[in-house]
Amino acid sequence: MSLTVALAILAGVVLLGVVVHGAWTTRRAGPRQPQVVDNAEPAHRLEPTLGGVDPAPATIDGEPVVGLPDPVRTAVATRRAARIDALIDAIATVAPETPISGELALQHLPTTRRAGSKPFHIEGLDSETGDWEQPQAGHRYTEFQAAVQLANRHGALNEIEYSEFVQKVQAFADAVGAMPDFPDMLDAVARARELDAFSSAHDAQLTAVLRANSVAWSVGYLQQCAGRHGFVPGVVPGRLVLPSTEEGAPPVLVLAFDHQAALAEDPGEAALREVTLSLDVPQTPEAAEPFSAWQEQARRLADDLDATLVDDQGQPITLHAFAAIGAELLRLYRALESRDLAAGSLAARRLFS
Repeated sequence: MSLTVALAILAGVVLLGVVVHGAWTTRRAGPRQPQVVDNAEPAHRLEPTLGGVDPAPATIDGEPVVGLPDPVRTAVATRRAARIDALIDAIATVAPETPISGELALQHLPTTRRAGSKPFHIEGLDSETGDWEQPQAGHRYTEFQAAVQLANRHGALNEIEYSEFVQKVQAFADAVGAMPDFPDMLDAVARARELDAFSSAHDAQLTAVLRANSVAWSVGYLQQCAGRHGFVPGVVPGRLVLPSTEEGAPPVLVLAFDHQAALAEDPGEAALREVTLSLDVPQTPEAAEPFSAWQEQARRLADDLDATLVDDQGQPITLHAFAAIGAELLRLYRALESRDLAAGSLAARRLFS
């Protein structure tokens, strides 16, 4: 009887050991989970765009911004109009016979502000201030100007897009009793092609890939690690952004991962083994030293996540590679400045978008 009891106890101990080992193995094989932090504040979306968000009270995606630390709060953008710029726009003048009220102009503005893949803008000359601005109720305008962007990352303005722009502006002019004066289509398209050729040759988006060395990461773990270095969730699922300190500016860096993992019913169970850290060079001023930030953040994140830093070909990124990229960027910055398209300027941000 004592032998039977001993064997039963031994079997129970062995079974318990198997269960514990299985649970430990399963936990080790699963994605790393974030540490529980008391009084943790929820992450807020904060990804400024050219349009920005409305000023005080600060809101992001229509939600009030609360509980953000000061460095993050200063990056909340205010809404600013995208100004017409003869450097990158084809501009048409719209001259009414008499001043037009802002209410009438707003009533007849085109419902969409794109001609194909190119944005266009209409501004009015305020009769009192003499400033060009987007039409507003309660103001009167003696003249309007409409502009279509000559090029962006979708390519150069073509004849079809220019014709669509002309049709929309002509309809607006007819509605407010004005006479439009358009630039020659062939000249505009030729300028667009030349500008597109320049921008295509001087565009740069740097990307570093972080690959897990052993255990995968959960979405929460990635957010927690990145959050320690200033990253916050972006508007688009699968993006964490390092905000700029300049109001209305695009993020300095973007940390991107599988958007399906971000949208999973249980993000804690979604395993991530690879993320990309990217720098959109023309979007941030050289003075902000975004390249240095890209290098430093890549190294810090690689250490925190136990990851290997590789390029888009899967080759490890060495210090020599970073130095070569830095030298090439200096030439790029000088070329952009030579065309009055310095990195981080509004014209550059619009052109390289």
